[in-house]
Amino acid sequence: MFTESRFTPLAGFTVIAGAGPTGLAVARQLQRHGVPFRIVEKSARPFDGSRGKGLQPRTLEVLDDLGLINRFQESGSDYPALLVHRPDGATVEWRMDELHEPTPEVPYPNLLMVPQWRTSELLAEGVPIEFGVGVTSLEQDADGVRVTLDTGEVVTARYLVGADGGRSTVRQALGVEFLGSTHEDERMLIADVKLSGLDRAHWHVWPGDPGFRLGLCPLPGGDWWQLTAPPTDTPVAELVAVTDPAITITEVGWTSQFRANIRMADRFRVGNVFLAGDAAHVHSPAGGQGLNTGIQDGYNLGWKIATGNTTILDTYEAERLPVAADVLGISTTLHRRHVAADPDAMRRDDPALRQLTLNYRGGPLTAEHRPTPGRVQAGDRAPDAPLTTGRRLFDLLRGAHPTLLAFGRPDTLPHLPESVPVHHLPAAEKQAWHAYDTQTPTLFLIRPDNYVGCATHNPQDVINYLKQIAQ
Repeated sequence: MFTESRFTPLAGFTVIAGAGPTGLAVARQLQRHGVPFRIVEKSARPFDGSRGKGLQPRTLEVLDDLGLINRFQESGSDYPALLVHRPDGATVEWRMDELHEPTPEVPYPNLLMVPQWRTSELLAEGVPIEFGVGVTSLEQDADGVRVTLDTGEVVTARYLVGADGGRSTVRQALGVEFLGSTHEDERMLIADVKLSGLDRAHWHVWPGDPGFRLGLCPLPGGDWWQLTAPPTDTPVAELVAVTDPAITITEVGWTSQFRANIRMADRFRVGNVFLAGDAAHVHSPAGGQGLNTGIQDGYNLGWKIATGNTTILDTYEAERLPVAADVLGISTTLHRRHVAADPDAMRRDDPALRQLTLNYRGGPLTAEHRPTPGRVQAGDRAPDAPLTTGRRLFDLLRGAHPTLLAFGRPDTLPHLPESVPVHHLPAAEKQAWHAYDTQTPTLFLIRPDNYVGCATHNPQDVINYLKQIAQ
């Protein structure tokens, strides 16, 4: 018998260092699981730049599960078409990737543009952030972590999450290597600006020889644009005026000199301390992978902290480190195309960029028991599908719990905890059966982060899996 108390998600107090999108994703997960935490942010105020402005389809599914998708869609927009201003005065319109129509399995098929400051703002709603407070040092033993803050306070926690960026104090305190390289000669100016004299229906690009001279991308939700250009000492207003005298810069906001820093930590867990987001891996902005990978780190880690199960917590590194390595490879390849002034450097039509095919197949929390599995297997993202009731599968999965989808199974399944919803999907739910590529009665146990944990024809396998991920 599997008792309800075995999956009560009440774990030890957690400190989160860093209140960017990654740290906030961890906080959101802990909050929904009822796990006490403190989230501290060294900066005195919220980040106010557009920096990581693209949310990939898989991240949108995470936001759907967190109950935030409508707010993000209201704040964002599809990426506009590029309008290339050629030196001869002609213009050429084209897209980095064609807009895709939603399908039953993929309700959010396109990249959504949302300035990073707004992403953080939406994720932070209802989360008690302590601004102007950073971590200076840490000590740990088998029972937990003593975290010293720059206020002088010493906090004793069960776990510490280092989501404090590429220069992570937590990572340095752990002595974890940050493998990779920094290319000082590969830099880019990025700035948020307001301007007049340019239509907001396009992402405007002025090519150079080689590469490009200037890019101006309209940001949703206001009058701001994101400016990108090769590094220069020329003031932004003068740089734009020289490129196109018809454009006038009226305000300059957040400004950054990006340098190519491509690195990854060799460990994501040391005892009771975890690294996530930029503290664990830093990317080129090419392909819009870094922020998205960080949010999904937090989404993966949060529910595992809630179990308090050290074996489950070990799976964070086992699952996310290979993913980060693969994503780093993709973004680095795109970056190298930009450096080489490849004519197709701006193309973003590789399906891998959407992060829907990222999976944990063969990993420690994967239980595929079918002799002939279909297209959707244990370790894969759980697809969506419309139901005859008017609801969707994502509606059934949403929340801080594992979920059992019983395709064609009778009502006489073994008793499961009340915290594990069971949804029977008869043959009449044809779109759901198609989405999960099953033709025979099958049980899919969906993890709290909406990946298929167990796929089987035997109910006992589900019971065994639930015991594995319990406290």
